[in-house]
Amino acid sequence: MQRRILIVVFPGFQLLDMAGPADVFGTAALIAPGGGYAVEVAAPGGGAVPAGNGVTVMAGALGDVAGPVDTLLVAGGMSVPEHVEDRELIAGIVRLAAGARRVASVCNGAFLLAEAGLLDHRRVTTHWLSAGELGSRYAAVEVDPDPLYIEDGDVWTSAGVLSGVDLALALVARDHGHALASDVARGLVVYLHRPGGQSQFSTPMRAMTPRSEPLRELQAYIDANPAADLSVPALAARAGMSERHFSRVFTEQTGLSPGRYVERSRADTARRLLEVTGLPLAAVARQAGLGTQETLYRVFRRHWRISPGDHRRRFHAKERRGP
Repeated sequence: MQRRILIVVFPGFQLLDMAGPADVFGTAALIAPGGGYAVEVAAPGGGAVPAGNGVTVMAGALGDVAGPVDTLLVAGGMSVPEHVEDRELIAGIVRLAAGARRVASVCNGAFLLAEAGLLDHRRVTTHWLSAGELGSRYAAVEVDPDPLYIEDGDVWTSAGVLSGVDLALALVARDHGHALASDVARGLVVYLHRPGGQSQFSTPMRAMTPRSEPLRELQAYIDANPAADLSVPALAARAGMSERHFSRVFTEQTGLSPGRYVERSRADTARRLLEVTGLPLAAVARQAGLGTQETLYRVFRRHWRISPGDHRRRFHAKERRGP
C-alpha cells in the first residue's frame, strides 16, 4: 500500500522545501513501488503557486483535500511571516493534521505548525536564523536550534532548506528500513546521515554586548587576542575588578561566564582559521589559544559535533572553489 504524502505550500515558499522531500519519496516509490509513496502538493486556493525563486508549481486546493493523509508536510520560505495569520492555510493544516499519521515541517514551516497549535509542549527545530523567534513567539514550544531534524512523537520538524532531505530520508528509514533509505540516498548522491548539526553552518557564536564600556572593551580584547592569558584572574585585573565581582558582572551582562565566553571566542577563531588558512591543526590550536590539537578536537565536538578536519574539508575557501 502506498503512503499518501501531502506537501503544503503557499506563495513565496522555498522550492527546495517541497522538491527535496518530494524527490526522496518519489525515488523510494521507484525503488520499492509496492511499499512506496504517492506525493501530492496543495495550497490555499490551489492552482499556480509561485515559489520564492520565481518557479511556479501547480497545486491542488487545500480545502478540497479529502480522505486520510499518511504524512502532512509543511514547507517553509521567506514569505512564512506573511502567511502565519492566513486563516485558510492554518485551518487546512489543523483539519488535515487531525487525520494524519504524522505531521512534519521543513525550515520555518515550523511557525505554521506552531500557529496551528501542533507544536505545543514538544521539542522541535527550525532554521537556526529563526529558532530564537520561534521560541519567543510560541512559549509552549521547546526549540532546539542545532539538530538537522527532531522527532517528537508523531511530529517531525527539520532545520533549514536541504535538511528537508535529511528528514525525508529518516521518514523512509522509519517506514521501510535502513536499506531502502540508504538506496535512496545513494541514488540522490546525498548523505543518509549528515554529521554535525546546524551550528556548523551558522554565524559565529555570540554573547550579548555588555552595557558597560570597560566590559565591551574587554570583550573586544578577548576576541582579538585568543592566545593571550584569558584566565579569570588576568581578565579581572585588566578590568580593574576583584575576580568574584568581575565574574558576576561579566556573566550578568553577557549571559555567559568568562570561561564560557573565552572558549566560544577561541572556538570561533579556530573555525575562521580552518576556513581561510592552510595551517596545520596543531598551529590552528595554538593561534586560537586552545593549546593542543586534542583540545581543538574536543572543543569542535562539543560545539559543532564535527571534527576540525571535517569542518575544513567542507568550508575551506579553496575546497569550496575547487581546483
